[in-house]
Amino acid sequence: MVATQAAAPTTTDVVLHATGITKRYGGVDALKGVDFEIRPGAVTTLFGENGAGKSTLMKIISGVEQPTSGTLELDGAPVRFGSSDDALDKGIAIIHQELNLAPNLSVRDNIFLGRELLTPFGSVDRSAEDEVVRTLMERLEEDLDPATKVADLRLGQQQIVEIAGALAADARVLIMDEPTSALSASEVEVLFKVIEDLKADGVAIVYISHHLEEALHVTDRAVVLRDGELVAQDEVRHIDLAWVVEKMVGAADEEVFASLDPNPGEVVLGVSDLVVADPQAPERNVVDHVSLEVRAGEIVCVYGLMGAGRTELMEAVAGRMPVVAGQVTLQGRDVGGLNVRDRIDLGLGLVPEDRQRDGLVPQLSVGRNMSLASIGDFVRGIFLSGRIENGRIEAGIAKTRVKTSSPNAPVGSLSGGNQQKAVISKMLLTEPNVLLLDEPTRGIDVGARAEIYSLLAQQAQQGLGVLYVTSEIGEAITGSNRLVVMHKGRLVAEFDSRKVDRHTVMAASGENADLAGETAENEMGASR
Repeated sequence: MVATQAAAPTTTDVVLHATGITKRYGGVDALKGVDFEIRPGAVTTLFGENGAGKSTLMKIISGVEQPTSGTLELDGAPVRFGSSDDALDKGIAIIHQELNLAPNLSVRDNIFLGRELLTPFGSVDRSAEDEVVRTLMERLEEDLDPATKVADLRLGQQQIVEIAGALAADARVLIMDEPTSALSASEVEVLFKVIEDLKADGVAIVYISHHLEEALHVTDRAVVLRDGELVAQDEVRHIDLAWVVEKMVGAADEEVFASLDPNPGEVVLGVSDLVVADPQAPERNVVDHVSLEVRAGEIVCVYGLMGAGRTELMEAVAGRMPVVAGQVTLQGRDVGGLNVRDRIDLGLGLVPEDRQRDGLVPQLSVGRNMSLASIGDFVRGIFLSGRIENGRIEAGIAKTRVKTSSPNAPVGSLSGGNQQKAVISKMLLTEPNVLLLDEPTRGIDVGARAEIYSLLAQQAQQGLGVLYVTSEIGEAITGSNRLVVMHKGRLVAEFDSRKVDRHTVMAASGENADLAGETAENEMGASR
């Protein structure tokens, strides 16, 4: 499907217009003369890879930063925002990708921080604030006590608090930067309902997400940035996913992911009748008698909805969660009873779901993070050989294409995609026979995703067995040789990824309740 590059808008009804926006950092142009408009009662989705300039443009529109050149118009009149508070006073609010919350404060205090409701006597009206918070939480279908400390909430609930804070501002323009990155499928559904309500009230919404299909579902108009320039825009009815991918990365969807070898070798990982109990409710099994195999040179995907038991399966196989029953074998050897370190030494590595919490040590450099899991390989006598370690790090950076100024750079200076590649490199440096990856592309752009799946395909061609979990249906099919579907703790279907369509996989996972049972039963029968 072809759209006119940088097509002209179909309406003159614009609440905020950015013209010729340029932002220069030293000698680098993050934005190069971008024209961008936001319309009331509509969702404008901003697509682009990491570094394309999306966040920079949003920071300028929300008053966080000033443009090097260019102008902003609000309701047709020139405007200049001196700060984010200035922009908020004029009706422009932003939901940040990185949560902007005070964990030591309550839900209520975070939502009203800096704009507290006051009594006629000038004191904070906590009763009125509580009432507003409860109304917001009812709207977001989240049962949170206003007095609960944010630090005591799970990540998804903290994201809800961030969203509630923006809604409380009663903004005319609402910027949503990766608002669903920590939300469950049901929470995403609720957010989409809220977005429809906001549109009906005339609120202009700018939406940014690496989940391309999700973004297309909610958007009215798509705008694509690449290397700081606006390269395409069109109404959603004229475009599709392939158009977005091609405009973002300059390649068609089918060219993005590497081809896979259809002839795997011997079984390297065996999971037999595995049972894992829910740590919060031990009487319930989150993994319920699961059996599967992964062969050398094969990439197997586990697809399922949030709560299907996917993460618990991966962590049990890696030795991070206790097993109630069943067996895990690595190249025929039973690894039950072995800890995580022992399993790594035997050739089994896990790239965890939360790279910030479980995959990286933020205080360490890029290189030291990468070498951490294999540090024993660099010890000679009682000394650590920096020469050997640095050589392995440099090779790892080259293999995984980690974009960093130096191995000594702080790991926090990397983009999300490059942080993820650093975590994968860390596990590859242990020279595994089997690599487990839990949501390997969460929160990263399509270009970085393509690089990661290309890397996995290359490693599989050299004999690595790969088992990964994803909630992205496109990646489940395109990135694997074989696909198994998990639903409520059980494996309910198995497919050849080359011969299955999205509808069938989604039905088996329970995303289409009417078809799930029939499809799952038929496909498991066929796979046997």
